[in-house]
Amino acid sequence: MRINNIPYLLKEGIRGLFAHGLQSASAWAVTVFSLLITGAFVCLAFNINVMIDDLNKTNEVVVYVQDTLTDAEAKSIGTQISNIPNVQNRTFVTREQALKEFIEKNGDKDAFAGVEASDLRHRYVVTLEDNHMIHETVKQLEAIQGVDKVSAAFELAEGFSTIKDIVVAASLFIAAVLLFVTFIIIFNTVRLATHERKEEIAIMKMVGATNGFIRCPFVVEGMTLGLTGAMAALGAEWVLYDAAVKKLQEMDTLKMLHFVPFKELLVMLAAIFAAAGLFVGIVGGWVSIRKFLKV
Repeated sequence: MRINNIPYLLKEGIRGLFAHGLQSASAWAVTVFSLLITGAFVCLAFNINVMIDDLNKTNEVVVYVQDTLTDAEAKSIGTQISNIPNVQNRTFVTREQALKEFIEKNGDKDAFAGVEASDLRHRYVVTLEDNHMIHETVKQLEAIQGVDKVSAAFELAEGFSTIKDIVVAASLFIAAVLLFVTFIIIFNTVRLATHERKEEIAIMKMVGATNGFIRCPFVVEGMTLGLTGAMAALGAEWVLYDAAVKKLQEMDTLKMLHFVPFKELLVMLAAIFAAAGLFVGIVGGWVSIRKFLKV
């Protein structure tokens, strides 16, 4: 295919959109709707991941230091804890701080009047980067010389991780189904156009036109449907996301939840929408004409 043929082929592809206005509009609308729902699940999954990561930070591992160690020796263990790859942060808590926090938490000073700071042990409060690795990290913490024991809420950490995995898997599955539906719609739209022009295609084949030359307008048609649908879906997603977040944050019960601003999702969603729109459009246009090229 020569370069000087490209303007003609592009023009023919655009003309095909208007020649089959109703079918093209239907395919475009389905593309926008499918990408809009796909984007909604991507936004939901992203926000839930952020919220779960925030919750993970509250799921702390407590490392108790042996009571035979001096204050200096207890503090020196902190460096070894920080060197463990999965440790995000560690905070040293002295015996005195631990007693004070314990009394404040329980709110009854008289009940603990006989408890001395020396009865407690120095400790480290540790937060992890990835709770999937909590078992391995706890074993590494226990292996540090001078550590007496490690207390970790394994079930809570695993629960957070399970929820995160389920949300991601469900979102990917729903997105895949919606993209497949979009592909079928565009495929059928372009296929209808090729069916109406099958005699023209046959003539072009007989006069020596290559398959690529014949395919190009239909691929342009599908690509245009997919790309413009992706752009419209991205704009609608932005408007609806901001409106939904604003509404949710007005609810007293949901004010504590942190929603990511759409601008932080923009690049990711733009890439997903553009790739998905182009893929279903180009592949749909390419595959739909295959049958009519067998002349």
